[in-house]
Amino acid sequence: MKHTVTIYCASAANLPEVYIKAAADLGTELARQGAGIVTGAGRTGLMGAVADAALAAGGTVTGVIPSFMVERGWQHTGLSELIVTDGMHRRKETMAALATAAVALPGGIGTFEELMEIITWRQLGLFHGNIVIYNVDGYYDPLLAMLDSAVAKGFMRPDHKQLYTVANTQAEVIAAAFAAPADIKFSPKF
Repeated sequence: MKHTVTIYCASAANLPEVYIKAAADLGTELARQGAGIVTGAGRTGLMGAVADAALAAGGTVTGVIPSFMVERGWQHTGLSELIVTDGMHRRKETMAALATAAVALPGGIGTFEELMEIITWRQLGLFHGNIVIYNVDGYYDPLLAMLDSAVAKGFMRPDHKQLYTVANTQAEVIAAAFAAPADIKFSPKF
């Protein structure tokens, strides 16, 4: 089975090197493993680092970007394929439809929103691939604590933590992304 991994991550420039390196290393390794990569088509930040490294390693990168971002010149111009959508909702829908797995590297509001949406889609049976939170340098520790708190306070079912895998290393990301997706069965009661 050919894997296609959608990567959600920051497109902001001037990020700490630990995150840029993790993104580039992941892009390189996914390309070496023969996986296709889907990003939001940004040319800077972690998004640019993943794409540039994967392309340099001979991989394929598909970027999905709304037309208003192309009009602003935010797109990466060297991707294997660029898909231009009519808005953000179509962008996210397309990125999910192309993916056999989704990985969230560090990012800001947009990345958080994409991650929460794909987890929700997995919960609802709208996305069937694995979801991996790449917790580079403990970046996602506060979010993971919030999710634990939601479980502890009854806002989230404990078995919903099966919807995603937390990875602290690149090897863990690859293993989780490439694993056969689990058939998640939720308990009938909250």
